[in-house]
Order: sequence, then C-alpha cells, then structure tokens
Amino acid sequence: MRAVALSSVPASPAVTEVAAPRPEAGELLVKVAASSINGFDAMTVAGYLQQMMEHRYPLIPGKDFAGTVEAVGEGAEGFAVGDRVFGVAMKPFLGTGSLAEYLVVPAAYGVAHIPQGLSTATAGALGLAGTAALDSIDAVDPQKGETVLISGATGGVGALAVQVAVARGARVLATARPGAESDFVRGLTDAEIDLVDFTAEVAAQVRALAPNGVDAVLHLAGDGAQLAALLRPGGRLASTLGFGPDAVQGQEVSVTSVMADPNQVTLDRLAADAVAGALRVPITATYPLDQIAQAFADFGAGAQGKLAVSIA
Repeated sequence: MRAVALSSVPASPAVTEVAAPRPEAGELLVKVAASSINGFDAMTVAGYLQQMMEHRYPLIPGKDFAGTVEAVGEGAEGFAVGDRVFGVAMKPFLGTGSLAEYLVVPAAYGVAHIPQGLSTATAGALGLAGTAALDSIDAVDPQKGETVLISGATGGVGALAVQVAVARGARVLATARPGAESDFVRGLTDAEIDLVDFTAEVAAQVRALAPNGVDAVLHLAGDGAQLAALLRPGGRLASTLGFGPDAVQGQEVSVTSVMADPNQVTLDRLAADAVAGALRVPITATYPLDQIAQAFADFGAGAQGKLAVSIA
C-alpha cells in the first residue's frame, strides 16, 4: 500500500510502498479516504516524541482517519464490512498511523460510525482536534456569561474550542494576529469574539477587556504561567501542552492538564454536532497524499484551521 513511512526521525515525510496491515482479534481494517495534520503528527515527524513513546519502523505517522471498514478481526464488535467510520489512531506505540491507504484500529476505542450528513473529508479532520477542544472546554466548564480566554484560537483545536465555548454561552477572548488570522476567528461563529493580538502585550489587552481577570483559560499556545496570571481568583485553566497544577502552587486558581480521550461517546457527540451545524470543522486546505511534505511545511508555518489530507 502507499503510505507516508519513515525509516527514522526526524525526517522529511514522503510517500512510499509498504505492506498493508492485517487486523488481529478485536481490530478493524479501515480503508482510509481522509486524514489531517495535527500538532502531534508534526512532533512525531520532527523526532520530539522519541523519549516519550515507542517508535516502530517503518513508522507511519497520522492520528485522524475516516474511511470504510474493509475487514473485521475476530471478536471485534459494533462494526461490519462496508461501514463508514472515523476516529483517532490510538495504538500505544507510534508506527501504524493514518497517513496510509489502510489502517488497523481497535474496535473498542478511538473509532465511531460516520453519521448520514457528515462528509468523509470533514470526519477525517474532526477526531483529534475536536476531542481536544471538547475535553478542554469540559475541563474548565464555562458557565453562561463567563469569560474564556482561548490562547491558540487559530489552530485546529482552538478554532473548534471557540465554537464550543460560544455554544455554552461564554464570552470568548481569542488570540490572533490582526488581519487574516483575526478575520478567520471572527468567521467561526456569529457571536462577537474579542480578539487579542498575541504579538503585542497580551496581559494589558486582556486586562482591558476583563479588568477583574478571566474566568477560564484554554492554554493551546503561549506561556502557561503568563496565561494563568490572567485568571481571577478561583479561575480555571486547561492546558493541552503539559502545563499542570504544580506550576500554580500557592495561587488561587486550578489547572487541568488535558490529554484528548477520543472514546466513542465523544466521537459520536462531535459528529452529531457537526451534522447539526453546531460545530463547523474549519478545513482551510486539502492536500493529496503525494503532497504530504508541503502539508507538513504549511502546518509548521502556522496555517489556520485544519489541513486535510486526501488519501483515496
């Protein structure tokens, strides 16, 4: 099969031919049609995760996937050949990712059916970023009328988190450069978003908008300690970047370190919201698999929203 397969990391991603996987007991073989680029994928290719997870070579990166069940391993329940599915590749090692024509995933975790009304391309860019956004918002649990600062609002996770926070009735402050980035964030929702230019003095801008401090922060980019200092007493921060409770000892704030949990309930919830129009996956560019190097380069240059990859 054709796949992005690395013989070592760091490496420049390129397409090559490798053997197709076979499903073992409890697994599904998925013919992948769509995927996307996430920060986790960029870190994998750059070699930043070598001390954190086992790497098996040739290493195929990629977390998001959407496609069709091609085969069902013994004992795998809830799915049949021909089902349209999407999700997040969640093996406990790196090597069998989704940037390939075929992918094997456990049927019990990280996969869900694609409902009618949701395109395969959209589903292929939804799983990881959507889960991280939803889990982060759930961690700070904004109440109607509370103010939430989303640092990193132009990325895939941030763009979805803005929409989830607005749907909860929160007032959203979002970081973005003036110009195209600010226009992108404003276009995510009909609600009014207060923009914060992260290239200028962030603290002063936030204090002007929320003199008593913000109720919650999503730390998806930037300095966690500086962002925590913008919380009101009793405020909450959720970080996808490893910023944890130990970093705010002695402060009257709480911090949750978030690791996305793409269980079937969460994936079903995201898909239903996307079908209903309550959540829009902001795909800003789509690349064929042969242009994977350009996709990673554009991601590293700070592209907005989600960069999708067409496998089929």
